[in-house]
Amino acid sequence: IGRTSPASMQSGLIYGYVGLIEGLVARFKRELGGVARVVGTGGLAPIMAGETDVLDTVDPDLTLEGLKLIHEMNPR
Repeated sequence: IGRTSPASMQSGLIYGYVGLIEGLVARFKRELGGVARVVGTGGLAPIMAGETDVLDTVDPDLTLEGLKLIHEMNPR
């Protein structure tokens, strides 16, 4: 978990966010009846995916790709 204060803080951040992701996914799946595809996005998604099995797909650039599509669809 961590043998120094900085390492412990880093572990807390990673495992805290992993717990957040797992909790949110469990709630959303319960609300949707247990069926949902979970996509991890953002630059830290690959790190989080390595610590949990709730992500079905990882696409770090999905948000940026979506914003680019929206930009391209708007007339200049």
